[in-house]
Amino acid sequence: MRFLLSEEQREFARSLDAMLTATDVPAVVRSWGAGDFGPGRALWSRLAEAGVFALAVPEAYEGVGPLPVELAVAYVELGRHAVPGPVVETAAVAGLLAATGDSAHAKQLLPGIASGAVIATVKAPGGPYALDAETADLTVTFADGGLHTCTGHGPTHRSADPARRLTEPGAPAELLTQDRAAFAATDAWGTLAAAAQTLGVGRALLDRTVAYVKQRKQFGTEIGTFQTVKHQLADTLVKLEFATPLLYGAALTMTRADLAAAKLTASEAAYHASRTALQLHGAIGYTEELDLSLWIRKAQALRTAWGTPSACRKRVLA
Repeated sequence: MRFLLSEEQREFARSLDAMLTATDVPAVVRSWGAGDFGPGRALWSRLAEAGVFALAVPEAYEGVGPLPVELAVAYVELGRHAVPGPVVETAAVAGLLAATGDSAHAKQLLPGIASGAVIATVKAPGGPYALDAETADLTVTFADGGLHTCTGHGPTHRSADPARRLTEPGAPAELLTQDRAAFAATDAWGTLAAAAQTLGVGRALLDRTVAYVKQRKQFGTEIGTFQTVKHQLADTLVKLEFATPLLYGAALTMTRADLAAAKLTASEAAYHASRTALQLHGAIGYTEELDLSLWIRKAQALRTAWGTPSACRKRVLA
């Protein structure tokens, strides 16, 4: 089977790319990491107007979904531009609320997620933190065999990725659901969104590295003409290209094994891209002042988010 995105889906990606290119997203990321969420929330609103957060929300709740393929298309662009905040977690919570059925919670919260008025995050089982809970309007946590809302939040800790702030969630409050199908939906939408965002990060790293090696010279020659550099970049491209159909295939099936395969290959491809980018940029690649560092650090953080490589391998093999 040959899978290709439709022209409408490709146009959606191009429109998001144009909007984000016109925004100084690295400056937004740095503000977010410093605790100034104003620019980030403004960007969030613009993404909501473009329909990004409505993709996981059913039409019955003022969304346009569920549209997992279109969500994957959108989140690749969010990764390519290093958009900060709990974008993955918001998609996961939308999937959770939609899976609870025609509940009061779904009716109350899903329209706000679709419109961008509600930023949501979730603390996974066994994890100590909920991403960006200090700025989220809704925090969900697993406790006592169910999914609950949280009241308030605890301290925030710096992450390797400045666009991902680690916050201790508050105490569990209102019960949302104890339905295991809702648990599975949370994991499925979160894994898909994380895989797509990670793939976008890898693509951005490759694009920026290719542009750099065409400019940097050694012995009067662009280093991009060296065979070893070409091979490194070609290897990175192959890994990213291999991950792409797995991502969109998983978006079509939404099965646990396919999603794990997509997350695994996207994470390893992006991590490889980050190592290649760091090596080919040389010492400048280690500096925080260089925008490249935002993608390098995001690739490292996303590698273990929503399924470590070992956990994803076990899901695929099972």
